[in-house]
Amino acid sequence: MTNWCDRCGEPAAEGTHEACAAARIFEPPRFCPACRRRMKVQVLPAGWVAACVEHGKTRG
Repeated sequence: MTNWCDRCGEPAAEGTHEACAAARIFEPPRFCPACRRRMKVQVLPAGWVAACVEHGKTRG
């Protein structure tokens, strides 16, 4: 379940987050959508890897 916006870190249910969705086309996530922790992000030539200490890695 996504409780938090993975770009701005604000509650996902508040506001439209249209700008966040548009930016996510080009940018990796910055916040964990499950716990709102700031994630460690590594941008690679073939994509990106974002790691939350609590919930693990996400790739894109």
